[in-house]
Amino acid sequence: METVAHLVDNRAGWLLSLHQTWDPARLVKGRRPVLIVPGYGMNSFVFSYHPHGVSMEGYLAQAGFEVWRCDLRGQGASARRGGSVDYSLADLAVTDLRTAVDAALERSRTGADRASLVGASLGGTLAFIHVALVADHRIGAILALGSPLRWESVHPVIRFAFASPTLVGLVRLRGTRRLAERGLPLLARFSPWLLSIYMNAEITDTSAAREMARTVENPHRLVNREIARWIRDRDLVVRGVDVASAFARSKVPLFCLTANRDGIVPRRTASFPYHCSTASQKRLLVVGTRDIAMAHADLFVSNQAHERVFAPMADWLAEVDAAH
Repeated sequence: METVAHLVDNRAGWLLSLHQTWDPARLVKGRRPVLIVPGYGMNSFVFSYHPHGVSMEGYLAQAGFEVWRCDLRGQGASARRGGSVDYSLADLAVTDLRTAVDAALERSRTGADRASLVGASLGGTLAFIHVALVADHRIGAILALGSPLRWESVHPVIRFAFASPTLVGLVRLRGTRRLAERGLPLLARFSPWLLSIYMNAEITDTSAAREMARTVENPHRLVNREIARWIRDRDLVVRGVDVASAFARSKVPLFCLTANRDGIVPRRTASFPYHCSTASQKRLLVVGTRDIAMAHADLFVSNQAHERVFAPMADWLAEVDAAH
């Protein structure tokens, strides 16, 4: 397994961090590179780490893909070089994601002219926005892991947290990584009901809180405001464009994968992009059972992730590549 780190100028005052991973002995020629886009309040580290077993990044590389995980502005090792500390969903989805896709394709060992995107939570939403707003996009397929497009259902805790767009747009949050590191084991021990909207402690090793907390980033107040307005209005409008309507016209192959007990992005909301899409090649998969419930973070780091999430991801991506 080989990994190369890249820093790429987004021409808006930020250097974006990308990591390129492949297995020289297993890389399948003709496949598109796979770009993993992290969600909100996180960076891409969690896709290169798993408490028990191979990571998502490693699993896909072993399955024959060239894998890129990207950090947009404000995430991971991405660094500001004169750009503004204030930014919007459009900045992330259009400017940064275009930069990441172009950089991956230019540096790819595959020779492909399009990339497959794996969007985790809001990372999938950024892919929807990108396709909706960028006419000449280079995205060949989207695999959305618990990603909202229209808020068909909202958990009461999330509705309360984003109840006031004005208030959440004023608050600058700091120290969330340290809070997650210390709070995760305590929640698992004393308040598993509260943790359960994000993670099932019975199938995810919360003793690895320090390592998993490395993926946590401080939420951005202006993006918080946009999310609060989006939850209030249900439909996402970016730069005057109704994203769901525009995305539905794109025909981009789509795989929506959601957890049955996800409280961050409930099943009805995470399934909406599938029902909205008019693509001829699309799939919906709900993982977790009555006996083994899965929540938001379980899609990435649970003991069930390899069999229930990573394997169907790899199979579908291979199917899409074979069809194009």
